[in-house]
Amino acid sequence: MNSIKIHFLGAAETVTGSKFLLTTPEKNILIDCGVFQGPEEILEKNWQRLPIEESSVDMVLLTHGHLDHSGYLPRLVKHGFKGEIIGTAPTLAIAEIIVLDSGRIQEIEAKRANEEAPRNQKPAVPFYTEKDAEKTLNLFRAKKTDRWYQLSKSIRYRFRYSGHIIGATFIELDIFGKRFVFSGDIGREDDFMLYPPKRPKRADYLFMESTYGDRLHTSENVSEKLRKSIEQTVYNRGNLIIPSFAVERLQKLMYLLSELRKKNEAFNIPIFIDSPMGNDVISVYEKFLDWHKLSRHDFRAMRRNMEIITSYRQTRRVMRIPGPKLIIAGSGMVSGGRVLSYLRHLIDKSNTTILLAGYQAEDTGGRALLDGVREMEISGNTHTVRAYIDQIENLSAHADQQELLNWSSEITNPPTETFLIHGDLSAQEVLRRKLQDLRDWNVTIPKLYSVKEILI
Repeated sequence: MNSIKIHFLGAAETVTGSKFLLTTPEKNILIDCGVFQGPEEILEKNWQRLPIEESSVDMVLLTHGHLDHSGYLPRLVKHGFKGEIIGTAPTLAIAEIIVLDSGRIQEIEAKRANEEAPRNQKPAVPFYTEKDAEKTLNLFRAKKTDRWYQLSKSIRYRFRYSGHIIGATFIELDIFGKRFVFSGDIGREDDFMLYPPKRPKRADYLFMESTYGDRLHTSENVSEKLRKSIEQTVYNRGNLIIPSFAVERLQKLMYLLSELRKKNEAFNIPIFIDSPMGNDVISVYEKFLDWHKLSRHDFRAMRRNMEIITSYRQTRRVMRIPGPKLIIAGSGMVSGGRVLSYLRHLIDKSNTTILLAGYQAEDTGGRALLDGVREMEISGNTHTVRAYIDQIENLSAHADQQELLNWSSEITNPPTETFLIHGDLSAQEVLRRKLQDLRDWNVTIPKLYSVKEILI
């Protein structure tokens, strides 16, 4: 009998920090290697050493490149990991952009903290540096989807398309004859950029995301919302600011705006894209055209209709341009990035609209704006909020409850056990009851740092 242990090192009773270690008699496999994101008490977990010996991990399999699935990689390498980091080619391209950017930000933040700290305070150190991230890239190995790869005598794996963002997959692992399926993040069925997710046919042990396990997405018409916001901005002779994530969200917004302009519904308002990382991600979409529905022509049209900002000098120039304009800038939850430069100058203007594109987590600037905060601190200064705050709710890249049920509906054998991961506990409890009631499945909500032993 073989003992397999699953260590839930992240994304357990919370959405972020995806890390699942499978220890087996033949190989030790880490599924994803992401950082925790959110409130301070969650972020602090990133600094705690993992309750495993990092050097004993043989390889990392990545479902996709988002920071909460790949952002811990340089830290893992720093702590002794020397194996291969395996994912699809676009996943590794996205992960490269993200870990390099994260390393740069960590260094900048540590330097700023040291400049502002009292002399007798212990110096701040970066979580990892850009150089640490560069070392990590040497371990990247790209693999194709829908093809089985042998890891050892009794273990094989394959990646299967899951939508969500470019390169994203769910992972099937056959270990001693049993199938372990890790969903990663499942995309939408009717995404206008990405294809519908493929579905697993068999799972003895299923590890399924549950981010939207307790709700359905709205039927909001995003194009119409954008059109009305632009129309109001032009009428007010103001500025429309859309904080956006660099991966997937920015590309969707650019495409929607390009389509509006084709129909002459976006008027002639100048559009500025101020997201250096987002510009790099656009290049990934252009390189891997078979991963999404857009053509090279679509990307050319998008670039033609918008001005891409690449430097702070250009950012300052955009802020001086009079008349109505639309600015998309990072970050998506107003927790840093270029968008703060614009808000610093425009948040106190009553003819400014801030259109929040998606979910805003607690303890973020975006959530504070949604909750009606009257004053906001930006770069150490307090600014009065006179801007009109609005939100687009239907741009999520995550499957909702029904789409999650659909994704898992073609599994022909009832899994021995289904583990709900990547979700807040409240969402997980709702989805657990749904799966138990509809399918009579054995469903578990694992706790962070718990270990499950399976005997095969």
